[in-house]
Amino acid sequence: MPNDPTSAPRLSRVEREALAGELIGAPVDLPASPALRAPVRGTIVDETLSTFRVRVAGRAGPVCVAKPGLEGTIVLPAGELPLRGELLRVRPEDRTKRLLAGGPRRFR
Repeated sequence: MPNDPTSAPRLSRVEREALAGELIGAPVDLPASPALRAPVRGTIVDETLSTFRVRVAGRAGPVCVAKPGLEGTIVLPAGELPLRGELLRVRPEDRTKRLLAGGPRRFR
């Protein structure tokens, strides 16, 4: 049921405010999961609707990581927060509107 409020984890006010800001440049730690074959630890260098590009030490280019199914941690000025890719699956330019203003696709 897509509108079931118990189906999606809710974000606290602190998490919503922190994630509404810029994520590029933030360190991330993404463990291996069904959505990600190998663990990734690095810095976000780009973001699109469905992906993060993460610069990893020792690699020539950034790693492209799909947001759906992604779980890990992100370090922002507000502190270390859980990163749930499905909740961030919006265009970066729309994230602030939707997180803080309660836009059409409201975050829980």
